[in-house]
Amino acid sequence: MATKVGGLYKFGSKAHRYKQGLGARIPEAWHKWRKYTKPLPKPVHWLPEQGKYKIHPKSGERVLVQNVPIKVTYPKESQSALWGGEGIIEGYKKKNDNKLKPRYHKVWKPQLFERSFYSDILDRTIGPIAVTRSTLNQIDECYGFDFYILKTPREDLQSQLAMDLKRHMLLALARKDTLYPEDSEKREKICKRYQAFVIPEEEAEWVGLTHAEAIKKVRKIEQEKNPIRPLVDVYTEELIAKLRDQTFDLEGPEVELDEDTPSRLDSVRKWLFKKKPGD
Repeated sequence: MATKVGGLYKFGSKAHRYKQGLGARIPEAWHKWRKYTKPLPKPVHWLPEQGKYKIHPKSGERVLVQNVPIKVTYPKESQSALWGGEGIIEGYKKKNDNKLKPRYHKVWKPQLFERSFYSDILDRTIGPIAVTRSTLNQIDECYGFDFYILKTPREDLQSQLAMDLKRHMLLALARKDTLYPEDSEKREKICKRYQAFVIPEEEAEWVGLTHAEAIKKVRKIEQEKNPIRPLVDVYTEELIAKLRDQTFDLEGPEVELDEDTPSRLDSVRKWLFKKKPGD
């Protein structure tokens, strides 16, 4: 059963990964961009009805408006593309739209196109990327590809590729020195156009990371602060330092042996030259 904690849906055994271990040390900047800004994503496959009540078309009675969202499935392929919120829908349909015919199971899939886009912030062409007609319409509504990526929230993008592009764009805006280094006029123009989206670099580097990527980043930061050195390196440096200072005892401690105690060499000689039965 799913439980919603702080805007994150956690299922069963995965709920503990934010409370202990490296998951508990992930900064708040990552959780901020993982939260949904609204309870439901923007409707793409259906049109919600406005108002609280409506008139029933057949009976003429006043009934309550019920906007029930359609269940949409986002496959793995959608994470490396820009589907604009579209996905796969499963349902039932009457054969030949005849009410007397039995219904059958049907799957609706989005129509995909291959398109390439130019990013002003990254100064490069991205693509070709699989997009839908809804994605192209949303890009036109936002007046550009960069504005679409930066303005659209995570729940409407539904794409890991889009979140990665958003992180790179925000990092480029935060690091102004790397933005058009040879054209200062173009740099000032881009910074002024996208000024509303500038955030600190410490926050931008956590945008769009998956849980596994965030854990890997936390582990790398902690290892840089407290590097783990192999014991062989530590002991080697200690040995070199002792030899350099001539404080290392090469002869070792003296061991006194009893005269009656046979040495190991004597035991080996006795075993080699002992007589066999019958000789």
